[in-house]
Amino acid sequence: MILEIEHKISQSLSSLNLEDFGVVGHGIHLIEISRFLILSKKLGKPFEQYCFTVDERSNSFSGVRRSQFLAGRFAAKEAVIKAIGREKNQENSWLDIEIQRLPTGEPLVVLDGHVQKIAKQFEIKKWLLSISHTSSYAVASAIALGTKSESLK
Repeated sequence: MILEIEHKISQSLSSLNLEDFGVVGHGIHLIEISRFLILSKKLGKPFEQYCFTVDERSNSFSGVRRSQFLAGRFAAKEAVIKAIGREKNQENSWLDIEIQRLPTGEPLVVLDGHVQKIAKQFEIKKWLLSISHTSSYAVASAIALGTKSESLK
């Protein structure tokens, strides 16, 4: 699984001219699928509505595959929050972070509201995001990039 993540990050990095960017922050989050299922079953539909946008909830997956998909999205949102240095006890709106998919299959971070304001304060220009899962775990890594001169401030 780690090799797959490293490969995906390497593919994303190879398509960029990284000489123009600097790392502003990095976050990684691993979640056990069974714990995610317990939480979502305990809280039911309100959990999905609280944590995931309409587009994220409207994927075509069902059953276990849907749970793995949503656990991956949840891990990605946690990784984004960690990358911008947000504490768990600070107010975060899960709906201010949407994980979309490009036609190539690559995940895309789209920010809104309060989280977008924080990213602008850090002058984040691009996100590198990798999501992976097995039947037991979902993991995501988020790297926030800014222009070199801005990230060295």
